[in-house]
Amino acid sequence: MTHDLPATLPRSLPPCSLIGAPTDIGAGARGASMGPEALRVAGLQAALELHGLQVLDRGNLSGPSNPWQPPVDGYRHLPEVVQWNRLVYGAVYAELQQGHLPILLGGDHSLGLGSISAVARHCAESGKKLRVLWLDAHADFNTSALTPSGNVHGMPVACLCGFGPAELTQLAHMPGGGPALRPEQIRQIGIRSVDEGEKRFVHEQGLEVFDMRAIDEVGMRQVMERALAGMDADTHLHVSFDVDFLDPDIAPGVGTTVPGGPTYREAQLCMEMIADSGRLASLDIVELNPALDVRNKTAVLAVDLVESLFGKSTLMRTRPF
Repeated sequence: MTHDLPATLPRSLPPCSLIGAPTDIGAGARGASMGPEALRVAGLQAALELHGLQVLDRGNLSGPSNPWQPPVDGYRHLPEVVQWNRLVYGAVYAELQQGHLPILLGGDHSLGLGSISAVARHCAESGKKLRVLWLDAHADFNTSALTPSGNVHGMPVACLCGFGPAELTQLAHMPGGGPALRPEQIRQIGIRSVDEGEKRFVHEQGLEVFDMRAIDEVGMRQVMERALAGMDADTHLHVSFDVDFLDPDIAPGVGTTVPGGPTYREAQLCMEMIADSGRLASLDIVELNPALDVRNKTAVLAVDLVESLFGKSTLMRTRPF
């Protein structure tokens, strides 16, 4: 792996805090619980430090084990999912209160509930606007009525928008009692697998989704320009990076591969343009499954892309081409 110069004249970033959440409690396949260590083995901390960042590794959260049981009333492992997300919420919120940039190391994508709920609460208290970029092969906008699997990693966006059990929709304890997010705060990128009922629900709720057809038709540059439009100095940008966002030819180490995802260069441009915005303030890295990987190549790729998210580029750029 090469370590290049920052993309632009760098802004001052706060200390970054790595928070491991080693669980696959919301997933349909075992193995994402090993994701945090795989990212550490791939050199995440050293890579970020090489770019001048102060990195604090907070270790791993300790939560309930995975009982691997069938759904109960439409949800698999709901009590354990709630416990894990409360732990994540508390850890992420504490780092934000200290002025740090939290990086959640998953773990499956159900953990985005706790992470983004903490960010939403922090933004409400600090008067910041919130924009969430959801990089994923899946919309994750299912409910128990729409999916027979009951796997909560397919439901976090719906729960964040208020559709789901109260234990999950009210994690943020938002002022006024509403959900953590409104659909207009979310931009989904790279989507290419949406269940039939979920597709209608996404349309009804008005989620802004840049699926792979959009990327094919107009290119990643225009997609990212639209996804990042409207942000200003008062915007907190949260990136929720599901590693299955990437094409499985380059990132096989995930539990739910979907062909036809972004190429290496498309993914790099996505990350570079987020870095250029200067607004990144919190990050999830989820669904990395070392049990399905090949010599940790997916973790190494994820670290490479996260470097770009924090400013790695071939040249120092002062303006776009």
